[in-house]
Amino acid sequence: MNKTLRRAVIAGNWKMNKTPAEAEALINEIKPLVKNADCDVVCCVPYIDLQTALEATKDSNIKIGAENCYWAESGAFTGEISAKMLKTIGVEYVIIGHSERRTFFGDTDETVAKRTRGALDAGLKVILCVGEYLEQRDLGITIEVVRMQTKIALNGVSADELKNIIIAYEPVWAIGTGRVATPDQAQEVNHAIREVLAELYGKDVADTVTVQYGGSMNAGNAAELLAQEDIDGGLIGGASLKAPDFAAIVEAASK
Repeated sequence: MNKTLRRAVIAGNWKMNKTPAEAEALINEIKPLVKNADCDVVCCVPYIDLQTALEATKDSNIKIGAENCYWAESGAFTGEISAKMLKTIGVEYVIIGHSERRTFFGDTDETVAKRTRGALDAGLKVILCVGEYLEQRDLGITIEVVRMQTKIALNGVSADELKNIIIAYEPVWAIGTGRVATPDQAQEVNHAIREVLAELYGKDVADTVTVQYGGSMNAGNAAELLAQEDIDGGLIGGASLKAPDFAAIVEAASK
């Protein structure tokens, strides 16, 4: 992390977990543990939990995000939720392009770009996910893949709009598997992402963008990962569902 240039952000991605009652209980457990955090703290929760989470985090330092959104404001899109709908109820962040959305639900680089555009237009802050599959890493094309994903997703995004984007590098082979990129591997890719941003927007702008690591970051490895120059926080999966573990990661990012 380099806190002189950019804000560290720890965001929990709850995925398809927790009923509203369970969400309220977990947030109430997390709140006192992170109240003095020297980083931004975000909980991205299932749609059904959003209202409960927003109510539970009033007057706290925890921000609430959704896990996805559609790019159109309204229309005949059964089962989808628009960015405008999320903004209307008070949601501040949204995850776009998570590997599970790409793998299981047909998201492509192009639809990720459209969702990103829709979220920005609605006034949301975007946690934009990029990352390679294991076979792509084995082929030695990790950097090429991540560069391409980043460029396509940011097509048409201005430097001013980039202020509302966090990029999360999440190697797909490390999502929910317990496997973690080494600090050097994560730093290499995060640095490559920052280099792409410098090519697109200039180094001064690139240096201000928060670039997270997401891929089985936990209480045990967070400090070592966050010690890397270009890792400015984490997009946390399983550990975000355990208040003490999530708080330990927030503490590591607060140092």
